[in-house]
Parts: sequence; C-alpha cells; structure tokens
Amino acid sequence: MAAPANTPQALLATMLEVNEKQIVPMTAAGVALGNKVFGAAIFEREGFVPHTVATNDERLSPLLHSEINCIQTFFSKPAQGRPATKDCIFFCTHEPCSLCLSGISWAGFREFYHLFTYEDSRDLFAIPHDIDITVSVFRVPAPGDTPETLANRPLYNKNNKFFTSASLANLIAKIEDPAERAHWAAEVARVKSMYVQLSEKYQEGKKSGKETSSVWQ
Repeated sequence: MAAPANTPQALLATMLEVNEKQIVPMTAAGVALGNKVFGAAIFEREGFVPHTVATNDERLSPLLHSEINCIQTFFSKPAQGRPATKDCIFFCTHEPCSLCLSGISWAGFREFYHLFTYEDSRDLFAIPHDIDITVSVFRVPAPGDTPETLANRPLYNKNNKFFTSASLANLIAKIEDPAERAHWAAEVARVKSMYVQLSEKYQEGKKSGKETSSVWQ
C-alpha cells in the first residue's frame, strides 16, 4: 500500500526524484553558461505533484536566483488551473537567501524545504554570499549581546506567520524507524553528491571569466 502523500518518506521521495531528474539536468545546463548551482521547485500540496521547476539565471539578471525564477515562472502560467500558493509546497536545493526568503513570503508560499544549508553553500560550494548578506544586514546586536551570543542567534525565524522552513535532514529526523531513516539519509547523500561536479564546473567558469550579471560570484 502506498504511503500517504505527505509523510516524511513521501515528501523526501518526490523532492529527491524531482531534484535528481529535473533540477540537476537544468542546473548542469545553467552552470555551463555561468549560472550558480541553485535550483527550486513548486509542488501542489494535494497529491504532492510537481508544478514548476527552475534554476538560477543570474546571467540574465542578478535577481534571478532559482527561487525567484521559479516564482516568476509559476506566475507566468495562466491563473485558471494554477494552484493557490497557500496550497503549494516550495523546495529549494539550497537554503534561500534573504532575497528569496522575501520572495517566498511575498508570493504567499507557506511551507518550504531545502537540501543544503547556508553553511553548505559557503563551505562546500564556495558561495558565501547568502550567509554573509544575511549576517551583515539583518543580524543586529541586542543590548547586552556579546560576540558569542550574537553568533549563536539564528539568522531568521524558521517558523513564523508567513512560512515554516525545514531541511531534508529535519524530515529524516521525523522518521521513527531506524532502517527507514538510514535509507533516506543515504538517498539524500546520494543526491547531494551530484552537486560535487556541478560545483567544480561553476568554479572553473568563474575562473575563466564567464559572463554574468551577478555582482557576487
């Protein structure tokens, strides 16, 4: 018997499949042109059906991060038959930057998941700008803060009036059966490994001076 559509296992299965079979090929094509390695997808909550898939297009505009590109593509489709954003789930390959967090909020998406964290973007992909901008612009010291307490403060509220946010690792943690948890942890690691070569190609493209409108490489 198939699992209910929105169990952690079902969510992981669908998001990882779309990531592997749709987002990764699109990202590879984008990286070859000089775009970053980020991708996104929008799923209809009912039945968890993929509706819109996109990747980064910063060669065209520095604002076309994958999430913004995905939102733009979603709203370019006819309103008739397009699901309401509150009835969708958003997926990001990388934890959304401040621009994309705002875009997701303004568009009315209430729930999103991500594969890689800010720290992964910085440490594994040599793309520190998401975390740098968020820290520099939004992490304001409160009275009595020390450098240590400030550094330990979350960068944003992951459960707020606009949305809830979680990593795929958070989904895995909700699975009770240890064997199931191990299986899905291995699947997440397998899909993550596909980004090693994509990242290497992106870094090679930066060194070769591939044309892009993005200020922050």
